Amino acid sequence: MIKKAQKEDLEEILKLQYLAYQSEAKLFGNMDIPPLMQTLEEVYDEFQKGAILKAVDDGGIIIGSVRAYQDGGTVYIGKLMVHPSKQGQGIGTQLLLEMEKQYLNQRYELFTSTRSEKNIALYQKLGYEIFDEEQVTEELRFVYMEKG
Repeated sequence: MIKKAQKEDLEEILKLQYLAYQSEAKLFGNMDIPPLMQTLEEVYDEFQKGAILKAVDDGGIIIGSVRAYQDGGTVYIGKLMVHPSKQGQGIGTQLLLEMEKQYLNQRYELFTSTRSEKNIALYQKLGYEIFDEEQVTEELRFVYMEKG
């Protein structure tokens, strides 16, 4: 089930983030990636600025989340995550589509690492197209995708 996150959910969402982004960090052999360095205060700021959704299992445990905020005519989507033991079950797809419903008829933009091939494939399946790439460090290259 997908719901809007509440302020009291943010600590649990941050713990899930630390777990879910381990695989991304391993792609680079570097645990100092921004999602693993984010603080609870920064998550509170994102909560105030936009929307945070959560996916919960039958027991009410948060197993996925996504964030977004709107600036002008673009909705910036980020931190789409699913608990490692629950990946591949369509939860990420549900979260992303539900976030789009929070901001109907907009341009949506997100980014991921060029090494995150599963993420890119998911986004393309949902209608996102690559429109830009950025070399962040020698190891890290982002791909920017848009829809709408």
